[in-house]
Amino acid sequence: MTGTAEAKLKELGIEIPIPPEPKGNYIPVVGIGNVLHLCGHVPQSADGKLTKGKLGVNMTVEEGYQSARLCAINIIATLKRELGELDRIKRIVKVVGFVNCSDEFGDQPKVINGASDLFAEVFGEAGRHARSAVGSNALPLGIATEVECVVEIIDS
Repeated sequence: MTGTAEAKLKELGIEIPIPPEPKGNYIPVVGIGNVLHLCGHVPQSADGKLTKGKLGVNMTVEEGYQSARLCAINIIATLKRELGELDRIKRIVKVVGFVNCSDEFGDQPKVINGASDLFAEVFGEAGRHARSAVGSNALPLGIATEVECVVEIIDS
């Protein structure tokens, strides 16, 4: 069954990929009651290619925005695998985004908007969330962005 969120993804031309496998010794989702804590998701395309780079050095804000958006697509893929139906998502509660950037770079919020905007587009008001956007001098595997979130779900 395709729900509202999946119809919106289709309308946006986004195909839900197979979620990337963890890059270390952890699991992608931990549930406590009807709250899911998701691990940091990387900007990995369906073909396995990672978006690598450093904002303020060799990437533009728009490229960083697209990288964060790709992280959000992978979060949605993980949620789909975990829940079966995306319409079980009651609210995206909190997003934390990390940006690989130079010391002088200050547009982390604009970059992480790539994830935030997608959640709002797909889930409407339920996709609006609290957020932190943090600059980092390096991220694992040289990736440009990493995004994690906390999600409230509807009991099945």
